Amino acid sequence: MPYAVKHAGGKSPYWYAVYRDETGRRRKRSTKLTSKAKALEMAYALQKAAKLARDKTLTEARTRELLSEILQSVNGEGLRVFTVAQWFDHFVKQKQKSRASQTAKKHEQMMKEFIAFLDHKANLNIAAVSSKDVADFRDHREARGLAPSSLNVDLRCLSSAFNAALRQGHISVNPCLAIEPLKDKQVHKAVFTPEQVTALVKTAEGEWKGVILTAFYTGARFGDCANLQWKHLDLVSDIKTIRFTQGKTKREIVIAVHPALEDFLLKLPTAGSDDDFVFPSLAQRKVNILSVQFRRIMEKSHIEQRVIRERGESSESGRSVYALSFHSLRHSFSSLLANAGIAEETRMALTGHTTREMQQRYTHRQLSVLRDAVSVLPRV
Repeated sequence: MPYAVKHAGGKSPYWYAVYRDETGRRRKRSTKLTSKAKALEMAYALQKAAKLARDKTLTEARTRELLSEILQSVNGEGLRVFTVAQWFDHFVKQKQKSRASQTAKKHEQMMKEFIAFLDHKANLNIAAVSSKDVADFRDHREARGLAPSSLNVDLRCLSSAFNAALRQGHISVNPCLAIEPLKDKQVHKAVFTPEQVTALVKTAEGEWKGVILTAFYTGARFGDCANLQWKHLDLVSDIKTIRFTQGKTKREIVIAVHPALEDFLLKLPTAGSDDDFVFPSLAQRKVNILSVQFRRIMEKSHIEQRVIRERGESSESGRSVYALSFHSLRHSFSSLLANAGIAEETRMALTGHTTREMQQRYTHRQLSVLRDAVSVLPRV
C-alpha cells in the first residue's frame, strides 16, 4: 500500500511518496509538497499509474487524466487537455486578438484545412500529431497544384500553432520541425508594357478604364483600387494625392496622383458623399470574379497570355497561374519606376513594401518627392 513519509534525517521539509512501480520494486519520490494528505494522494496516483503500466493499459490519454487528478488535488486546478481541434480553435482566437485580420484569416483557413485532413484524428490529443501527419498534409496540398512558396507558408502557419502548444507544455516536440521546406520553383511573372496598358484602357468600358489607370499609376492592389472612396482623394491641393489604408497590410499609403489619372478622375460624376465609391459597380466584389472579367478584357485587347503553372489535377483547388494578371499592373508600376532610376526607398513608400508601419504624416517636401517619382510614368 502506498504511503507518505518525511526524510529520515529531517533534511527536507517535503513529504516523500512511497509506492511500487510496474516491476514491483518499491520507489520513493519527493512530492515537493509540505502537506502529508496531498503527498499521500500523489502516492496513490503514482501507484495507480504503475499498476496500469504493469497491466499494459496505461495510455497517453489515461496518463494525462492521472496527472490532471494529481494537479486537481494539489492545486485545485486540473491539467488542461486539448484535442487537435480544440487547440487550433484556441490558437486562432488568440491570433484574431493579436494579429491583422488578413493574417488571422490565413491562420484560420489553414487550421480548418488541416483539421479536415486529419478527420477523426483531430479529436485526439494535440500531442498525437506526428511529423508524418504534417508531411502527408503538405503532400496532399501539393497534389492539388499549390506552389512550393504557398506550401512553405502553410507549414509556417502550422508550426506557429504547434510552437504555442510547445511553450505552454501541451506537447513535447513541434512535429513541423522535422519537415524540410520545399525548394521554391522560379515563377516568371510578366509585366504590362505601356503599350499594352494603352490597349487595355482602350478596350475596357466604363469604370474598368478607371480601375486599370488607378492600378497602373498607383501600384495599388486590385481590392484597394476597386474599393477606393472619394474621401481617399485630394484633387484640390497643390499636390494631388490618394491616401488610403491597404486592405492586406493595414498600412497607410500616400501616392501622388499622376496627371493622366487626374484627368480621368476629374471627368467622373460628382459624388454625393465622400464615403461613395469611386468605382461603385466594381466595389465590394470578390477579387476572383473581377479577375475573370479582367482576363476577358485582356483577350479583347489581343494581349498574349501564357500559363506558368498548370492547375492541379484535383478538382478541389489548385488554380492555374498566369504570367499576366491585374496584379501585373502593380509590378509594371514598380518596374517602370526602378528603370527610371527612382530610389528603392521611394518605391517602397509608394507600393507599401516595407516592414515598418507608416504612421508619420507626409510633409510637403516628401509629397514633392513622391510626385516627381510618379511623374516619370508615361501617359497611356
